[in-house]
Parts: sequence; C-alpha cells; structure tokens
Amino acid sequence: MAAPSEGIRPAPTPSDWASCRDIAREHGRSFFFASRCLPPVRQRAALATYAYCRIADDIVDRAEVEGPHAAAEALAHWEAQLTRPTHPVAIAFAHARAHFAVPVEPVRDLLAGIRMDLTTTRYATWDDLRAYCYHVAGTVGLMVAPIFGCRDPHALGHAANLGIAMQLTNILRDVREDAELGRIYLPLDELAAFGCDPEALLAGQPGPRFPELIAFQIDRARTLYADARRGVPALAPSGRLATLAASRLYAGILTEIENMDYDVFRARAHVSSARKVRAVPAITASFVRVALPGMRRGEPIAMPHPPGEVRPPRPGYRTYG
Repeated sequence: MAAPSEGIRPAPTPSDWASCRDIAREHGRSFFFASRCLPPVRQRAALATYAYCRIADDIVDRAEVEGPHAAAEALAHWEAQLTRPTHPVAIAFAHARAHFAVPVEPVRDLLAGIRMDLTTTRYATWDDLRAYCYHVAGTVGLMVAPIFGCRDPHALGHAANLGIAMQLTNILRDVREDAELGRIYLPLDELAAFGCDPEALLAGQPGPRFPELIAFQIDRARTLYADARRGVPALAPSGRLATLAASRLYAGILTEIENMDYDVFRARAHVSSARKVRAVPAITASFVRVALPGMRRGEPIAMPHPPGEVRPPRPGYRTYG
C-alpha cells in the first residue's frame, strides 16, 4: 500500500485495533487490566497509545543486538509514522490522536527520551533522572489524559507525574536487569549518599545500605502517585476509574519490593493477577471517595475484571504496565 500523503489517514481496520490490544495484553498487564474500565472507544485509543510507545521502547531494547545506529534509524522511521502511518499500530494511533485531540508534542518528546537510552547509561542527579522519566513516561500521561476525558489543562501536571511515578517504579523493579545491561538509573549522587558504589551495583553487590536507598526512592514514588491522584477529578468517570486502577496496581509493585526486604537483585517484583483481582474492592472504594463527586451522567464505566493468563514480559524490558 502506498504511503498516504501528509494529513490523510487511512481508517483503522479491526485487525489494526487487535494488534494494539495484543501488544498491550502481552507487555502491559496492569495497563491492560485498568483499560477494561473504559468504554470501547476510549479503550481502543488507550491501547493504541500504549502499543505505539511499546514499539518505540522495543526498538531501543534491540539496540543491544543490532547496534545504536540501526536503532536510531528505526526510531526515525517509527517517528515518521506519526505523519505518514502505514503500520497497523501507527494507523490506529493516528486515528486515536485525531479523535481525542491528543497533541503530537508529547509523542515527539517521548521519542527524544527513548533516544537517550542509546547514549546515556547513568544519571547524576534526581533532576536529571526526573527529566528522563518525564520524557519516556510523563509524556504518556499527557497523551492519555485527553483519551481519559481530561478537559482541564491545570490537571496535566498531575498526569505527567503519574507517568513519572510509574517509570520510577519500573526503575526500582528492574535494577538487576538494567545492571546486567550495564545501566544504572538510580541517581549517582544518591547512590553515594547511601554508600553504594556504582561498579559494585553493576556486579550485584551494592552494599549494606542499599535497602535504605530503595526505601528512599519508594517514598519519592509514592509522593508522585499522591500528587497524580489530585488530577483524577478532572477526568471523565471511566477515565477516573481507569487511572485509579492503573496507579493502585502499579504502586503495588512498590509494596512487593518492600515485602522482598528491598532485595531487587533476588527477584523481579510483580503484582499477580490474583492480587489485581483482590485489589478491585479497594479501587472501587477509592473511586467512590475521590471520583464520584461531580460525575457526569451518561458515560458507561465498568469495574476491571481478570484479563486472563498472559505471558510475562521478557526479562530486561522496561514495560509501561
């Protein structure tokens, strides 16, 4: 099929939407679970957004094998799909952006952030790491905010903070996998403050105060999650429920790390499907307490229900869900 001209978008087919759904189901289990709160049109758009971001992240992960130059070229090709979509996921994502007026700037910021992984393996300070987290995940919050019904620009900062909180959660979960790839995402000045040597961390021996450092980062992530919840009332009802579900489930990874005595080198923390199901009553209570006031009539919402068994993400992949 010839590439469409600038400004002309092919209509997504059912198989295009299905491709997005399959990617989210395989790689973004918490995100996929939370998306089931949304009515079909919003859900399809959210899954298309996830799938587009997931493919971009996969391109950089393949750089370990294919090399940074090939990855940079592949990212450039994927970015070109924003204006001339031919890939099934890009076609669906273009339709979602047009339908919900999703700005393209956060998408380009995300791709710029993902490119950082081709050249940067360490971050000196939290300010540096926060900027990275904004680019690769805070931007996702800005993309899904209009899909979730946000019409208040003042709430966008909270949406970005949810993405940053989730990315920091990823970093804490994946310390071991990143170390095996020669990467350290924990701020170097904070490693030093807790007596942790970077080279020892890469060797899996970060030092006796490493649990204190992880506990410090968990407190930081929870502060970001708390700020993000302040933006929930600005969303449509189904978007409120999906956001509360996603944030609560993802923050559950932090609790799992605590339950492991902060030993992120021993195992990869995750929230099981059974724990997600058991979390539904608490999610419902949060929705009633935080989100029901001022709820608009007419939009369907649904409580999340078990998505079924899915394959776990491949080790070393920094998933969005």
